[in-house]
Amino acid sequence: MNTPQKELSEIKAIMERSTRFISLSGMSGVMAGIYALIASALAYYWVYYPNSPFGFRISYVNDEQILLKLIVTAIIVLVLSVGTGIYLTKKKTQKNNTKFWSTTSKRFLFSLFIPIIVGGFFTLALILRGYLIIVAPATLIFYGMALLNASHFTLSDIKYLAYCQIALGILSAFFPGYGLIFWSLGFGVLHIVYGITMYLKYDR
Repeated sequence: MNTPQKELSEIKAIMERSTRFISLSGMSGVMAGIYALIASALAYYWVYYPNSPFGFRISYVNDEQILLKLIVTAIIVLVLSVGTGIYLTKKKTQKNNTKFWSTTSKRFLFSLFIPIIVGGFFTLALILRGYLIIVAPATLIFYGMALLNASHFTLSDIKYLAYCQIALGILSAFFPGYGLIFWSLGFGVLHIVYGITMYLKYDR
């Protein structure tokens, strides 16, 4: 026999499923972090090697070939991360017998990608104008804002990742010579930590 408290819990769960996209895969966050760390290693090699990354080295990025490599690598990481996220999330929705493409998922994706697209164009403008020194802060802050915006339509845990990304972006703006380190921490390490946490909490 269901108690009133249990019934209320079930109603709350049903309402949450209808208003929030709760099928995000934790492993997709882990994979996105791994892709970002690989990209960071390549960027370190192209920009800093054999010198130390712990210093102001923006002049090396003025090489057009290096800049093109960095842009292409960033695009590849984005495509791989999104593709992996879609694939793993689809598998999770099939496992949970839920819909991947629904009104809720559309709201989530719309709220996520609008700030990302705006941030992408803003970052492109920075690159074309030569303001490479604030590309890392800009990408971290816009991504954090995108996550915060999307947190209204998915599991609320994602907002903590958003706060950390925004904080790293602001901190990075005060230490412009260390952009690659902050970028690696934000898109690499934080994603892996968040992904593992979400996997242990919701996917097992």
